[in-house]
Amino acid sequence: QVQLVESGGGLVQPGGSLRLSCAASGIIFSAKLMAWYRQAPGEQRELVAAITSGGWPNDADSVKGRFTISRDNRKNTVYLQMNSLKPEDTAVYYCKSQDYWGKGTLVTVSS
Repeated sequence: QVQLVESGGGLVQPGGSLRLSCAASGIIFSAKLMAWYRQAPGEQRELVAAITSGGWPNDADSVKGRFTISRDNRKNTVYLQMNSLKPEDTAVYYCKSQDYWGKGTLVTVSS
């Protein structure tokens, strides 16, 4: 049974930082491309960042230079370090592997 469990969301002020984690089980984690998506209220879900099995990252233009995706294959975990957060980053952030999704973690950027 595949499980993707996100954590690390919360309320943060503009300009602040958060680190999201996604713990995976039931997959051969080291062989899988992993990705973070987000969905803001009333908006479509969008890709934020992805990282290949070999560790090559790819970020959306909207977060380039502010967010960093990384992975630890020993811990079956993918991370999203988010810096210089803006109110428009407010969304539910989801972890994805192949056709599997986590339940999401809410990030709210507000003063």
